Amino acid sequence: MASAFPYEFKNTILKVENVSLSMGGRQILKDVNVEIKDVVRPGKQQGQIVGFLGPSGIGKTKLFEVLSGLTKPDKGQVLIGDPLQPVEVGKVGVVQQSYPLFNHRTVRGNLEVAASKGDIPSADRKDRIQKMLERFNLQDHGNKYPAELSGGQRQRIAIAQQLLCSEHFLLMDEPFSGLDVLMLDRVCEMLKEIATEHDHNTIIVISHDIHATASVADTLWVMGRDHDGNGKIIDGSHIKHTFNLIDRGVCWHEDVQSRKEFHDLVEEVRNLFPSL
Repeated sequence: MASAFPYEFKNTILKVENVSLSMGGRQILKDVNVEIKDVVRPGKQQGQIVGFLGPSGIGKTKLFEVLSGLTKPDKGQVLIGDPLQPVEVGKVGVVQQSYPLFNHRTVRGNLEVAASKGDIPSADRKDRIQKMLERFNLQDHGNKYPAELSGGQRQRIAIAQQLLCSEHFLLMDEPFSGLDVLMLDRVCEMLKEIATEHDHNTIIVISHDIHATASVADTLWVMGRDHDGNGKIIDGSHIKHTFNLIDRGVCWHEDVQSRKEFHDLVEEVRNLFPSL
């Protein structure tokens, strides 16, 4: 099915080349090859959201660490940016599920630490922090401490931190976990808003929630392992399936979750899991 919206894939802005990783003598990742291309829509500012799915224990967290530069693979490399360059720690923002913040610092103080780690000139930091607070509707909470914030507010601060210090790439670990229906919708809308603030903004969402992930993504990666002729699992995971949600007609629609194409996609992905 062709997309209802005109778009083009332009330059590759993240590329994983032949990445393999072993730990404790066990192959975790094997020859992972995948890339993200810049999505360009005429007359619109459009970033990218990639949903990264797979069963528990399949190796998603380890690839997450490799993508962020926190873990060096045994073989292969990760390139990011335009032009592509080897990933370095700090170039990719990492928002962990626990949203760790400095509890002894205020919200503004937490953001000041993040801004000091980025490439933001000292004279511009105060203004950038204020704009970030306003963007996430936290302007009235700048002098509060993390203990005074709700879970949703802590999540927004954690995202704001990473956007201040890591340019355009953001990795999010289970952002939908434990949310009620209302908060889940808010988080989905927030991710889509962040993605449209710059053409190169790229969010990779690691999740077990197929439904929520597919509702915000333009691409899905599904990680799994191969099997031998007897059906035995071969150690070493890789991206086994990639879905272009734009061409599937399940991307950029306000009513996407009510569409038959969306429910068909979710069911198709869910049916893959037993074989992964």
